[in-house]
Amino acid sequence: MDNLRKLDLNLLLTLEALLKDPNVTRAARALNLSQPTVSVQLAKLRKSLNDPLFLPGPRGMRPTARAELLRASLSEALGMLDKAISPPGPFIPGESSHTWQVVAADYCENTVLLPVLQMLRRDAPGTRLAILSGANSYMAKSAGQDKVDLFFHIPEESPQGLRSRTLFREEYVLASRVGHPLLKTAPKLRQFLELDYVMISPDGGGFWGNTDKVLSEMGLSRKVVLSVPHFMFAVFTIATTDMVGMLPLRLVKNNPQLQYFPPPIDIPGFDMNMLWHEHLHREPAHKWLRDLIVRSVEGEGTSQLPSPLWG
Repeated sequence: MDNLRKLDLNLLLTLEALLKDPNVTRAARALNLSQPTVSVQLAKLRKSLNDPLFLPGPRGMRPTARAELLRASLSEALGMLDKAISPPGPFIPGESSHTWQVVAADYCENTVLLPVLQMLRRDAPGTRLAILSGANSYMAKSAGQDKVDLFFHIPEESPQGLRSRTLFREEYVLASRVGHPLLKTAPKLRQFLELDYVMISPDGGGFWGNTDKVLSEMGLSRKVVLSVPHFMFAVFTIATTDMVGMLPLRLVKNNPQLQYFPPPIDIPGFDMNMLWHEHLHREPAHKWLRDLIVRSVEGEGTSQLPSPLWG
């Protein structure tokens, strides 16, 4: 690389033009430069390469043996350099064999990624998608490794320094199995407190959440009898027992085994964000996947959904 450091790379373009047409005036015209400028650049090339490069001939200049040796390799090298610095071409999903890696909890697996899979398989059948653990500890670690394409998480607990886009606003509802003996209609506060709850603790073992915080500020408490790390196990438990849960609406609204009600207290919802590293922001394949997910999420809101059982 020492030789390159001593040479202005623009001079190589001039050398290539002269090798194609060893005439300073015509080379200057092809390069959109003045004839004196090309003459000065040729002098610099001769000095840098320690060779006259072009000698007078019966029909103008003719290349030296050194210049002839440079001809093929120079054209190839400049072509590769031009390709390397050119903007990337458009992403063609139907021809791609790209593999994406995303980090998501099972809530987002079901509400964001599952709905987009049909579109992904249809439009980019040669691609692959790997879904990695969405636990907070793993998310923080993988964000620092700079290898994951997308993260899905709430803003308050998301890794710092990433670009983000809010996909939707989520709300909590009280979910129970259809036919629950204590829930024919939306419960009053007293009944709400007497139910047996399952709650999701992504990092495991927690019995305190947003609902408990709101109740505590009111001097009240509920009965949390089961703590699980995954949303879908909570959904299955609620669907097959008399336990209930405060679950995100998108997770339960299309489940025929569940009914849901507005809680008798105001439980704050949350934003769901899609996040990615800055170095991927303009990458065509990555942008295509982000746009696909956004289209899927926005289209979901217009689909026909079962009427909520709010009594």
